[in-house]
Amino acid sequence: MTLWFSSTPFRESEVLIGDPITTCLSPSVYDIICNLGFQLRENCDINSIVTQNGEVCWKTITDCVSYTESEQGLDYWGSVRLLGPVCEAVHSHFLSLTKGQFEIRYAPWFQWTSFPELFPEVFDALESLQSPAISLSLMKLTSCLERALGDVFLLIGKECPFLLRDLLASEELAQVFSQSVMNVLKVFVGSPCGLNLRNVLWHGFASPEEIPPKYCSMMILLTAGLGQLLKSYLQNTKLTLAHRSFITLTNLEDLIVFPDVTYEVLSVLEEVMTKSAFILKIMLPYWEVALVKFKSHRFADCAILLLTQLETGLRNVFATLNRCPKRLLTAESTALYTTFDEILAKHLNDGKINQLPLFLGEPAMEFLWDFLNHQEGPRIRDHLSHGEINLHEFSKETTNQLLAFSVVLLLRFVDEGLLSVFKVLSCEESIRVWALLPFPEELTREAVRLEDNSETNGCHSLITKMTDELYHHMPENHCVLKDLDHLPTETPTSDTPLALAPRKLQPCRCRRRVRRRIVLEVLVVLRSIGKQCHRVSSQVTVASELRHRQWVERTLRSRQRQNYLRMWSSIRLLSPVLSLILLLIALELVNIHAVCGKNAHEYQQYLKFVKSILQYTENLVAYTSYEKNKWNETINLTHTALLKIWTFSEKKQMLIHLAKKSTNKVLL
Repeated sequence: MTLWFSSTPFRESEVLIGDPITTCLSPSVYDIICNLGFQLRENCDINSIVTQNGEVCWKTITDCVSYTESEQGLDYWGSVRLLGPVCEAVHSHFLSLTKGQFEIRYAPWFQWTSFPELFPEVFDALESLQSPAISLSLMKLTSCLERALGDVFLLIGKECPFLLRDLLASEELAQVFSQSVMNVLKVFVGSPCGLNLRNVLWHGFASPEEIPPKYCSMMILLTAGLGQLLKSYLQNTKLTLAHRSFITLTNLEDLIVFPDVTYEVLSVLEEVMTKSAFILKIMLPYWEVALVKFKSHRFADCAILLLTQLETGLRNVFATLNRCPKRLLTAESTALYTTFDEILAKHLNDGKINQLPLFLGEPAMEFLWDFLNHQEGPRIRDHLSHGEINLHEFSKETTNQLLAFSVVLLLRFVDEGLLSVFKVLSCEESIRVWALLPFPEELTREAVRLEDNSETNGCHSLITKMTDELYHHMPENHCVLKDLDHLPTETPTSDTPLALAPRKLQPCRCRRRVRRRIVLEVLVVLRSIGKQCHRVSSQVTVASELRHRQWVERTLRSRQRQNYLRMWSSIRLLSPVLSLILLLIALELVNIHAVCGKNAHEYQQYLKFVKSILQYTENLVAYTSYEKNKWNETINLTHTALLKIWTFSEKKQMLIHLAKKSTNKVLL
């Protein structure tokens, strides 16, 4: 489904990402994270690692760090192997504590960080045994630790290194904590040769099940141990640790392009998550937790998860479009990871044109650049991952934008499942069941007589004409690609259609904001129409079964009997009407990108049109309710609605018409 941000003529109903992917970790990275630390089965005495008072015995830990023969470098693989049992003991130790015991024993040693309240939350995540929560906690812990280590660096140094690996390699931190302690941290978070937990999580490479919880426990203990070492250093030097202020994101109002995320939008996301090929199945738990966090007003948590998973999904598309499948995986220590910087760049390392910006289109790229890369923008992922933002004060508006963008992006990679996403297919199926609803045979002739009137006949005539018209817009050769291997990857040439070539002119921000808003606005209305149709269907089924039971039990009074006849006559008309409307909105949804081709006046007229359909379905909900039972009125209401739809259809201003025009232009 090609959405508002596509600058290409490719239809995403023909572009689905398959999901044979079971890991985004390269074999050696997978081995060091998931296997190596479990090879030694020896039991490690927790009392040799941490005392009853919570004091970390650093020598036990640093003795597990291996070095190369020349003593010039770390033996990362040997170190991870030896540290495995230590991490296991620490993890078992934490799981044996109550939260109160944990806080009494360790809370004082987290005060040196600028976010000490994070650590009881991480402890809760460990106890929950929920893998996505543990991964999220580890991401927040590493960013908090990085920020705190930067503050310590500034006790001695002048300009804090931007990258964690450079910070851990600094002489300043070695002077405060000792080189052997810094080497321990390098094994866990400071080098692509080691576990590199920070990067594999923040860049979306590790699925929830691939991060052993014991490494999260170990990072908690290491942070506490660093606090103890720092206390001694500050006492000896008489220095005072100062925390840098958190960064405040400004001018965010300029980046707000989507309306607020409503319950309807969240419902769309909940349903589309399981159907969009953009999401790797191994990463789906992250998306589910992100939604839970948003609903519970943990906006920073939601944003962190969304950012990492947007990078994962876009990396998959990037690797396929540019025919470099190995770039999907974590790189070895000799190569750089494929991150947002490479994914969003105009050119590849070899100078060739990156196909992803052409595929996504200018508006989507501008959204990503504005939020992630632009030097004057919020650079949200950078600031979050380096611990520079107060998570408690992270704005709902920012997360709103990421969530809404995610909805539109996920929908782009949904094919025939899109219909079921909006409950169109399930609703249409429930309407078809109406024909099987029981009705007394002796009343059939009388019911048919009630149907024989000019208004009902006029409705059936309109339904026939419009159904014929809509079927002309059904895909003739509906091709579904089950993987990304067949995505178009041609480099634009002078013969390439204009829509394929990168745009050189930058549209004004106002126009971009309008284009992004209108798609979601229409999406919500179409979604609401489907929802109301579903309500009508449910009410009709319940009412019909109730009246039939009353008929069989001979409890219907004379007026109720007449109402039963009117109801049956009405639903025989409503069945094809609602099926027609569902077909209409399904086709409009598939072609929703075409709404961006309308000018302001045309858009307002179109919006008025779809809202009139919504109003009709809402009225049907009211008229067919048990309280109202206005079955005769539904016929007049339906005739008026069908005339409006037919009149608007004749103007050729529906999205199915505009999409067909656009396709014809490209073909020409």
